[in-house]
Amino acid sequence: MSAVLPAAPAIATRARNRISTRAGGQFSFGKYREIIIAVALFLLFDLGVLVLNFYTSFQIAEDALGVNLSGRQRMLSQRTAKSLLAVDAAHSKGLPADKELEELKGAVRLFDVSLKGFQNGATVPGGDTKPVFLRAAEGDKALGILKKAQDIWTPYQEKLVPVLAGNATDQQLQDAVDYAKANNLKLLGLMNELTTALEAVASDRATALRMVQTVGIVLALLNFAFILFKFLRRLNTSDAAIEAATEENREILASVREGLFLLTPGHQLGSQLSRSTHELFGKTLVPGQNFFAVLSTLVSAKALTDARDYVELLFSPHVKEQLVQGINPLAEVELTVRNRLGQDSNRYLSFHFNRVYEAGSVRHLLVTVQDITQKVELQARLTGERQRSQKELSMMLKAFETDPAMMRGFVERAEASLLEVNDLLRSTSSAASETQVLKAVDAAYRRIHAIKGDASSLGLEILASLAHQFENELQKLKDSGAATGDALLALPLPLEDLLSKVAAFKVMSVKRGNDSAQATAEAVPQALHATLTQLADQVGTACGKNVCTSVQMDAAPGLPADKLDLLRELAIQLVRNAVVHGVEMPSAREAAGKALQGQVVVKLTREDGGQWELSVRDDGAGLNAANVRRRLLELHWYTAEQLQSFSDKQIVAHIFKPGFSTVASTTAHAGRGVGLDLVQANVQKLGARLLLASIPGQHTEFRICFS
Repeated sequence: MSAVLPAAPAIATRARNRISTRAGGQFSFGKYREIIIAVALFLLFDLGVLVLNFYTSFQIAEDALGVNLSGRQRMLSQRTAKSLLAVDAAHSKGLPADKELEELKGAVRLFDVSLKGFQNGATVPGGDTKPVFLRAAEGDKALGILKKAQDIWTPYQEKLVPVLAGNATDQQLQDAVDYAKANNLKLLGLMNELTTALEAVASDRATALRMVQTVGIVLALLNFAFILFKFLRRLNTSDAAIEAATEENREILASVREGLFLLTPGHQLGSQLSRSTHELFGKTLVPGQNFFAVLSTLVSAKALTDARDYVELLFSPHVKEQLVQGINPLAEVELTVRNRLGQDSNRYLSFHFNRVYEAGSVRHLLVTVQDITQKVELQARLTGERQRSQKELSMMLKAFETDPAMMRGFVERAEASLLEVNDLLRSTSSAASETQVLKAVDAAYRRIHAIKGDASSLGLEILASLAHQFENELQKLKDSGAATGDALLALPLPLEDLLSKVAAFKVMSVKRGNDSAQATAEAVPQALHATLTQLADQVGTACGKNVCTSVQMDAAPGLPADKLDLLRELAIQLVRNAVVHGVEMPSAREAAGKALQGQVVVKLTREDGGQWELSVRDDGAGLNAANVRRRLLELHWYTAEQLQSFSDKQIVAHIFKPGFSTVASTTAHAGRGVGLDLVQANVQKLGARLLLASIPGQHTEFRICFS
């Protein structure tokens, strides 16, 4: 059975209309009247019980305060009698009784104010000395007790007046003591009875509260049972209609190839999602998940923030939907998702948001997700082809600006080197050992690296980029641990690309005619100066360094053509090495007290005896044997014990070994460990001597002497 799936916009529109129609139905009070009344009664019961609870709890709290303070009255009655006896004892011995008198005053004052508070209600000091309101005692029993206590306390207090004033006679003091002894236990007993009476009142209130709570809970449960019964009956009558609508939506969501789901104002996924949604996101989504929590693992923090702001705009009814469609930050999103094989893959998704209204307000957003990976990749390919064409055109224009003889020389050298690499790869049979294969790879590495430096010096960036990519393939072969003759079979493809580009330059140089076939002797130094200066500036800019290059190559025209080509390669590699490894970053030079601009000096001189010397000197950090030693250990070329047996001179000599570089990461200008390897190979071809002088922190100079 086959079906024609409608386009995504049509599906989304139809689904949005269906949701809006269902959501826009009028609410009927009559249909739910019984349930509404029952819920109102339930809330009324709860509110009544809550208010009564609050009121009774407040009274119980006041009763508790009264019980605590009545207990304090017992203690105060005893403290009064004790302090009075202490004053009498001190008086009898003729000793001062100031401390005992102050304690007596405090006990009398606090007992009196609390007793009046129990009778009439008043603000009194609490247990922590902070003022509290003491409500008047209730009940005939409590009031009777307070009256008896007041009858005892009034004469007691009168007899204490001269004592408290500190001017009592011996007889007045004796009368107060006798009264205290006669009535202290009575007063204590009355305070005990007051405490018991107040506790009884509090207990009665607590019992009443529990009774009210029990009745309220029973009524609430009966009402809840009624609500549940009505609700279940209503639910059973509507299940059939809901199931039919749900089945229809399920069929739609299972058939579309786009992701469809509703988004709530709280940013949760709706209850239904199309089957394709899970595939597009690369994982199983659950209704109710936070939409932005799902996106947070797939997009950048900025894209997530922008998406959140955009969704908030769509949920704002005063913002027109059509006006904000153009600022959708999720119109094209790159995600990294896991496919069915469990592998990570990049995918481009497009999210579109449409409002779903209810009673004039935005109820949900209908989200449509489409996979636009093929569209984006096609656009990227078209853009890449356009950029490549522009670069090739720019390179051709650059070639036309280059001195014809220099261009022709570059083409001849590059073609010869590439053919040499081709012969080298073809001559390495599948039966060759790993050592033989690695030797061939190192030789190819040197030739390709020379082409890259030559192309960079002439500003031919596409050729330099292709050479760099070829170096990547060679490096992968070295790092794979499976360097065999068969593994070299994949290399002719990038080699063919390089050859075709060089062939194009060859045709162009031939068409430019023979009128400038030979460069004048005066043009050679100028060309070398321009080439090396441009290279140093280019590499310095790429490395974030400021470099001034001085080139003195006036003696170059006296060299044979083959030696001049080798000399050019040597100068290019040594200048690149000086800028990348020698000259420090501006911040480091400033910290060392040097000028921010590094100096690179290139000289070619000829002595009277016919001896030639090429020197390349920089005023950089110099060679540090300790750094080279540490790098050799990191590369696992030697053990720490083996390195200890090497002199500094032997350690520094390793900078000419293929594959060695002090740079940890590979760039277009460093990290391969090929530049100085190529220098050493060309020095051997020249039959020259290579001298190296360096002072850490001051300079490094390479000198090549040949005849």
